[in-house]
Amino acid sequence: MTQTEKVTETDVLVIGGGTGGYSTALRAAALGLRVVLVERDKVGGTCLHRGCIPSKAMLHAAELVDGITEARERWGVKATLESVDWSALVATRDDIVDRNHRGVTGHLAHAGVEVVHGSAELTGPRGVRIGGYGEVAARRGIVLATGSRPRTLPGLAADGRRVVTSDDALFAAGLPESVLVLGGGAIGVEYASLHRSMGARVTLVEAADRLVPLEDADVSRHLTRGLKRRGIDVRTGARLLEATVLEDGVRAAVRTPRGETRTVEADRLLVAVGRVPVTDGLGLAAAGLSTDERGHVVPADWDRLETSVPGIHVVGDLLPPPSLGLAHASFAEGLLVAETLAGLRPAPVDYAAVPRVTYSAPQTAAVGLSEAGARDAGHDVVVGTMPLTAVAKGTVHGQGGMVKVVAERDGRVLGVHLVGPHVSEMIAESQLIVGWDAEPSDVARHVHPHPTLSEAVGEAFLTLAGRGLHQRA
Repeated sequence: MTQTEKVTETDVLVIGGGTGGYSTALRAAALGLRVVLVERDKVGGTCLHRGCIPSKAMLHAAELVDGITEARERWGVKATLESVDWSALVATRDDIVDRNHRGVTGHLAHAGVEVVHGSAELTGPRGVRIGGYGEVAARRGIVLATGSRPRTLPGLAADGRRVVTSDDALFAAGLPESVLVLGGGAIGVEYASLHRSMGARVTLVEAADRLVPLEDADVSRHLTRGLKRRGIDVRTGARLLEATVLEDGVRAAVRTPRGETRTVEADRLLVAVGRVPVTDGLGLAAAGLSTDERGHVVPADWDRLETSVPGIHVVGDLLPPPSLGLAHASFAEGLLVAETLAGLRPAPVDYAAVPRVTYSAPQTAAVGLSEAGARDAGHDVVVGTMPLTAVAKGTVHGQGGMVKVVAERDGRVLGVHLVGPHVSEMIAESQLIVGWDAEPSDVARHVHPHPTLSEAVGEAFLTLAGRGLHQRA
């Protein structure tokens, strides 16, 4: 449906065209509801245009660069890297983003979703005013899906050149020779990995005592080891005291865990210290809504993702934990809300069974509880681990890594944690294992292909089930 005449009333009105918003719109339209989707920028949101897709395209290019080094140094392939044509790399990245953007817009048009470009403001529990368009009433409900933006530091404004955020780091001019990455969560680690692959000297600073601090401690340990092996200067338990933007770079003062102050100089400072929900100008108060102290819109009913105002639902980065701020979680939330508005009774999102992935080198992937989290929740825990180097394909890759399984004693699997090459493509099996409350013996009776990295997953479960083949229990 094209935007040819103004709509004044619809079944569902979605504010925000990112992953959570457009998935809601597509599913609601498929269920026969009339849908208006309001987006002030481009449908696809941060994930498609500034985050997930362009960054993973660049990380794939980085993997190719790393492969040249491995070919020469490990396999005797006399290959050399002449240079990185930044403009060609960017053109390929942008083509990938454009193809996906056209795909999303095509899906919305085919589904009959009316896409309106403009800023939306709530005027009440069922009304929205769209700038340059007019007012639209929603019979069944309104879905808030306005996403998030990078958190910035007081007194250190991003200029897109010397100080950048994850939203603009990919679009800064050229490749820096050195970069200071502030923040050791998934985003910071990915950007540190990318820049190192492209030849930059990288310093990675994280205030917590370990990288990816929300993941299992063994994941952090293996990831840190892998990054340090690649030459990344990892500094955990460290805090940025101040940073000065110079004509040719940035000078930062960093406090170490021992209380010492160290100076770090780099061409570029990349701030990756989290994201904050976007609610500016949304008019929440007019609809009887407010945010929590961190700016999130909190559902009154998590099973329906419905706010305290009946008929207004929320998806994506506007949600506080246990929502994960991940695109694939937003897809699930969009499906849930659309089906709820259509009168169905979908199962609530099981956030414990949503995979979490860091696309660095090495990669990390996890689903379910960490060992510490399981113990804190009162579970009697057993743990099984398997180094990737203990299976043949792991020695082929030669990058280390591990599989760690956390399970109840004589009970179900609570969490699976992976570190190593391509583990992002291996976690789906473990999602089903955790999501379906499988026990180690349930998994152990299924055969994994040889030789693959996934064998290490099978071996870990075999060992926990008392049937260890290449390792002892």
